[in-house]
Amino acid sequence: MTPAQADRSVKTKALLSKVLLWIFLLLVAAFAVFPIVLAFFGSLKSNLELTTGTTLLPKEWKFDNYSQAWTSANFARFTWNSVFISTFTTIGTLLIGTMAAYAVARVDFYGKRLYVIIQSCTLFISIGAVVLRPQFDLMVSLHLQKSLWGVIIILISAHATAFFMLIGFVRAIPKELDEAAFIDGCNFYSVYFRVILPLLTPALGVTALWTFRGAWNEYILPLVFTMTQPALQTLTVGLAGLKYGIGDAAQPQLMLAGACLSMLPMIIVYIFANKSFMQMTAGSVKG
Repeated sequence: MTPAQADRSVKTKALLSKVLLWIFLLLVAAFAVFPIVLAFFGSLKSNLELTTGTTLLPKEWKFDNYSQAWTSANFARFTWNSVFISTFTTIGTLLIGTMAAYAVARVDFYGKRLYVIIQSCTLFISIGAVVLRPQFDLMVSLHLQKSLWGVIIILISAHATAFFMLIGFVRAIPKELDEAAFIDGCNFYSVYFRVILPLLTPALGVTALWTFRGAWNEYILPLVFTMTQPALQTLTVGLAGLKYGIGDAAQPQLMLAGACLSMLPMIIVYIFANKSFMQMTAGSVKG
């Protein structure tokens, strides 16, 4: 085989591998997007057409399903409640998670290993039914059982995942930067705010996205804490109210319309947080 033929063979294999990779990625994307497409088209069908399930595309496009779902489920109020819980849960989790990661990565204190072990153990404890009763009793003792702050505090307490996501990035930051900041007059806390946090921006974006999504999709906690406070319900809880419409008849098309509306904030968050994924391996220290 001549050098030219060998070069063509290498290029052909490289092109074939890229084509196979793109085919695989497109198939994965199709499987991931198909349920969303199915829900979107289903939200534009009538009740009868959706239940019969004859075609993928609607025969008659019912765009008023969205306006009906918005008014029936009090979406404006429920959306605000979900945004309120998700935003403050994300802020609190990032603040506590970064502080804990910074302290564990930079300071040798008594009980450090035990603290990390306890954090690891909490990863295997469900925030759902196993600990729901003691959590609710705790919020009752704090008089927060009828407030969204009770839900937020409980969700922030489950910050172990964020802690382990962030501690690796803190350890990757050279300690020489801390020493240089100390020489310039910074203390332990100002190093955290002026050095550590700016260098953790990509990791904060990914962790914020993970935390926001978890708080946005949370169902059990808001359901329990808002049983006697319908005005405090979140979108995940309010969507269940769309199951039955006028005359207690099942309205699956309204549930799909509401589900599509509830996806929009998460899609927007994913779009804005996309750059954080691209910067995960970017260097933060110049030589």
